[in-house]
Amino acid sequence: MSEIRPVSDLRNHFSEISRTVHETREPVILTRNGYGDMVVISYEEYQNIQYDLMVMRELRAAELESESTTERSTHDEVMSDIRSKIQAVSNTNV
Repeated sequence: MSEIRPVSDLRNHFSEISRTVHETREPVILTRNGYGDMVVISYEEYQNIQYDLMVMRELRAAELESESTTERSTHDEVMSDIRSKIQAVSNTNV
C-alpha cells in the first residue's frame, strides 16, 4: 500500500523516501495542505509503467484494427510468416 506523507518530507527526508520507493517498489504520495500533490516512484518503476502503457496502446491499436477488417490468420500462418522474416534477417547478417 502506498505511503502518504506531507510534501515537506521530500526536502526533510529525501533519503528515506528514496529508500522506501526503491525497496518497496511502491509509490509515496506527497500531500500539500492535506490534498494529494505529487507521487514519487523509482526510475525503474517509472520505466515499467511506461512499458506497460506502450503495450496497452499497441494492444488497443490491434483491437481497433481487428474491428475494421475481416482478414484473419491462423496460428500456423502467423508463425510461418515470423519464421520467414527471421530467416531473411539471418541471411542478410551472414
